[in-house]
Amino acid sequence: MARMVTTGAGIKWEEEPGDEEKKIKVRQMLFSEIFQKVSNAKTKAEKIKILRDNDHPSLRSVIKWSFDPNIQTDLPPGNPPYIPNEAPEGVGEHTLIMTEAPKFYNFIKGANEHSKMNRERMFVRLLESLTRDEAELMMVIKDKRLHQKYKGFSEPVVKEAFGWDDNFNKKDV
Repeated sequence: MARMVTTGAGIKWEEEPGDEEKKIKVRQMLFSEIFQKVSNAKTKAEKIKILRDNDHPSLRSVIKWSFDPNIQTDLPPGNPPYIPNEAPEGVGEHTLIMTEAPKFYNFIKGANEHSKMNRERMFVRLLESLTRDEAELMMVIKDKRLHQKYKGFSEPVVKEAFGWDDNFNKKDV
């Protein structure tokens, strides 16, 4: 919190130590933006810092889906036919991967009991509710191609960033 300080030159506002961590985020970055930022980072340490700074259970969930070989997608490979949501970002007509992630079990083998047609219809509705970039990201995630679309996104980077073991579980649990 900023505090008022009186000096010989008058009154000024001064930030207290630790204020940087208390600042309110006006806009949450989209996962597609976070992943692009990781891809653009030059070093492994920078990539890990970006992931840790943007850590969220939904972020971990989609990264795990893309990397963990034990999680199998229960959707056909490739891009389904869908109508991209062309509304500008921020107009309130989009959902976010971050908020939709708890429903992703519907697209995982063994975690749902939906018919093939219902599951595919649910996925298309999800894609049509996201921004174009987020929809494209979902197709990359479901096909486990995150590391191909975003260079430098590797198992060692995500395992170190989130403290995961070789089975993509927390090491200390």
